[in-house]
Amino acid sequence: MALEITGKIIQILPQQTGVGKNGAWSKREFILETFEQFPRKICISVWGDKSDNLEQLHPVGSTVRVSITIESREYNEKWYTDIRAWKIEMSQDVQENYTIPEPPIFIADDINNSFVDSEAYEALPF
Repeated sequence: MALEITGKIIQILPQQTGVGKNGAWSKREFILETFEQFPRKICISVWGDKSDNLEQLHPVGSTVRVSITIESREYNEKWYTDIRAWKIEMSQDVQENYTIPEPPIFIADDINNSFVDSEAYEALPF
């Protein structure tokens, strides 16, 4: 499964390194905040060479488009989900062109004790 997420990098966590059965590895995680009506914070990991220069290429505050894969695995009867970035691109124009849609305004209808959409309320002939 491959997906794209656009947002602003709000935090870059310290690099983690280790040695496994396949040799040395390095990983770095960063927190991305989306541009939605209700912004979400997502922790995304970057592995290998991409983790070495993440902070120089995409500093905190950068607007980026991230191509990710999501994978879950089981360990001791518990499931763990990993979100991995395989491509990160700078994306200045996305934040500028993104507008949060305004929610509809509701007006209380005293007769029925219910709410009516304000645009529909103004269109009524009385």
